[in-house]
Amino acid sequence: MTPAALAELVRNTAVEVLSDRDLDTSVLPEAVTVERPRNPEHGDYATNVAMQVAKKVGVSPRDLAGWLAEALTGQDAIDSVDVAGPGFLNLRLAADAQGQIVREALTKSAGYGRGELYSELKVNLEFVSANPTGPIHLGGTRWAAVGDALGRVLAAQGAEVTREYYFNDAGAQIDRFVRSLIAAAKGEPAPEDGYGGDYIADIAAAVLKAEPNALELPEAEGHEAFRRIGVGLMFDEIKQSLHEFGTDFDVFFHEDSLHTSGAVAACVEEMKQSGHVYFADGAWWLRSTEYGDDKDRVLIKSDGAPAYIAGDVAYLRDKRGRGFDLCIYMLGADHHGYIARLKAAAAALGDDPAVVEVLIGQMVNLVRDGKPVRMSKRAGTVVTLEDLVDAVGVDAARYSLIRSSADSAVDIDLDLISKRTNENPVFYVQYAHARLSSLQRNAASLGIERGPVDEADLSLLTHEREGDLIRTLGEFPRVVLSAAQLREPHRVARYLEDVAAAYHKFYDACRVLQPGDDQASPLTIARLQLCEATRQVLANGLGLLGVSAPDKM
Repeated sequence: MTPAALAELVRNTAVEVLSDRDLDTSVLPEAVTVERPRNPEHGDYATNVAMQVAKKVGVSPRDLAGWLAEALTGQDAIDSVDVAGPGFLNLRLAADAQGQIVREALTKSAGYGRGELYSELKVNLEFVSANPTGPIHLGGTRWAAVGDALGRVLAAQGAEVTREYYFNDAGAQIDRFVRSLIAAAKGEPAPEDGYGGDYIADIAAAVLKAEPNALELPEAEGHEAFRRIGVGLMFDEIKQSLHEFGTDFDVFFHEDSLHTSGAVAACVEEMKQSGHVYFADGAWWLRSTEYGDDKDRVLIKSDGAPAYIAGDVAYLRDKRGRGFDLCIYMLGADHHGYIARLKAAAAALGDDPAVVEVLIGQMVNLVRDGKPVRMSKRAGTVVTLEDLVDAVGVDAARYSLIRSSADSAVDIDLDLISKRTNENPVFYVQYAHARLSSLQRNAASLGIERGPVDEADLSLLTHEREGDLIRTLGEFPRVVLSAAQLREPHRVARYLEDVAAAYHKFYDACRVLQPGDDQASPLTIARLQLCEATRQVLANGLGLLGVSAPDKM
């Protein structure tokens, strides 16, 4: 019995208990909370539902807890119920009911852990969106991993997710990039405000290969040639790097298209009628202070040129026009101000500000030999996605970037995540999966077949370590649900480490395969089913992170 099923059983029982005593059942929460106690001696699960509702119906929490305990004890799925403290209920499941978790995991297979919370939701998830002026730095790399994992987690709850990359191909940074390419092509130092690094020279050489006379063209034409070819080459490289990192996008949206199509101008005119913008000091301003910004922001400058945020507003309008119910923006640590600005933009468009969510990611620091790693071999000034992957591989890079909450800074120890030991979290989880895969191969080599899970006697799984592992597997659907609700895919990674730990403890305490036995015992079959359920959960969880689940290591 999964925690969700147990919670439903407790609630249904509470409805019966209250009804039998002519007490108000409407005070019961829609979903009863059932949790695993920190101390296993207190039971398999605990609930405080009696304490939540007792006073509302005019009885003492201990009395209500006692009535519930008596009613629940009569259920086939419940082995025992104890009342603790002021009215907690500590529950122990019957062995067969606990085995239902194993059955569910194996029956649902790759679908175990998935839900339908967002089955009616169309989500636009915009992340990375690095300027096409250089390789992706570590901040963008973190969003490439976390954003992709978040998309997978939201999809696992039924959402229709579109992964989108906002291609910043307009603005001053592109001009600086182009001038840097031209300087490199001429063999000159980079402009003072330009970009350095070997990649600039590489792209400049590629531009000249594609357009040999680019330096001989009139200044404006030459600048355009370097912009068109250079930006295209840089962006192709970014897309290839992301693809090799396991992150692909459904849409690459060009910022420049908002200006050339007239979308920005049309959007500004629409907002002038909304009351959320006003004219002062020769400029048009967005009332962003109404949504927590420290000051109102200029939308149209006094010279008539649109400010950067005008493009952002038009971009949001475009997203909503494409039918997205929720627009999630994943931005860097220096973009806190955009939370209020984008919500103000939604309001200015006549929308509910709740259609906008902004997630802010913090810095990533690399450490090797106890010292910070600050310089890239290729980019010169920053460490890039390629640097991290070259150092530790895609799986270790993705996992280490996802496993910590994105709103906190993280130090990644390159020495640690390169180790093939249990100290390395990604190795620890992947090794558990490989070990479980090997166990199934060993069983097959001995002529032992698990058979259908419905034919296994899972009530034999009564060992303390078996119970710990089964209950840990039962938490998976709830972990995925909370990861989606809170936009925190790191919860899946931390959970997988708990699964691996529970499995290793089980394996050390419970012999699965018995050498020399001519025929596997029912207990062996039951344990093989438990092992396969564990492998399935690890595979499902790693899949949500975009990390491989190896069969051998």
